[in-house]
Order: sequence, then structure tokens, then C-alpha cells
Amino acid sequence: MTRVCLVGDDDVQLRYELLSRETSREALQTYDVHAPFANTVGVETISLGAAVSLLNDLNWYLVRFVADALVLEPSISEDDWLSRAVATAIREDDRKPAETDRLFKVYGVEHMEADEPPRLVEPMYLTRVDGELPTYDIRDVDDTLLVRVTESEFEQG
Repeated sequence: MTRVCLVGDDDVQLRYELLSRETSREALQTYDVHAPFANTVGVETISLGAAVSLLNDLNWYLVRFVADALVLEPSISEDDWLSRAVATAIREDDRKPAETDRLFKVYGVEHMEADEPPRLVEPMYLTRVDGELPTYDIRDVDDTLLVRVTESEFEQG
């Protein structure tokens, strides 16, 4: 299954914003909506194409309420998420998956209380050099989440 994770802007309660509006609620109604991280909305889709299609359907809401739209496609990587732009480029055969594992946006992951989902914090942009990715060093975190990004996303970061 391909997973989609929408990361809410800091000043927005993302789940409320998406489920309180008819169009986005209808787009999400066939999915089991969950929160893999604090202030996120996650769903599982059947394929990379379905994930990109869902993001396209939700575009109006993504522009207004979402800081990041992430896709995890196990056939590409079990661990690296894809930015929406990378997922779209792979789906449209504009990029090969192997061409996308050099530039990353890396989130710190902090585990909160036992009954709360972990929180994504302060992303930084890193480049894989000689097969190695530098260490996330903005702050002490429990884990990291790697997101493959395009060159233009990397430059804007």
C-alpha cells in the first residue's frame, strides 16, 4: 500500500480543516483517516498513481492548510518518503526512482506522551554524498523522517 501523509501548517488544525469541508471530506471518505504524526492526516492508497490523484483532488486544501504532502511508496523505498513533486514526476515517468535519492528534506521526529502521536520538527535539507547522508543536527530528536525532494524544492528550502 502507498501511504500519504499531509503535514498541517503550524497555525491550523489539519484534520478539522479537511473533514469540516464537504469536498475534501468526500475525497477522503473512502480512506481510513489516521494521524501518523501530530497535526497530520494520513491515508493508505492502492498505488502511487492513486496517491498522486488524491493529492490533486485535494489541491485547493493543500495550498491553504498543508505545509507538506508526503508519499511513501514501498516499491521505491521502505523508508524514504517522497515529496508530492517527486511522486508526481515518478508517476509521470519524468524521473526514475533511482534518480531521486540524492536530495532530502529531513524532519526531526520527537516522541511525546505515550498516548500522543510523535511530532515532526524543524526540517533541514541534506544532500547524500558518497552514499552517506549527513546527520540531522538542528536539535536532539528521537528519530528522523527522510523525504526525497526535487532540485527546485531543495533550492527553495
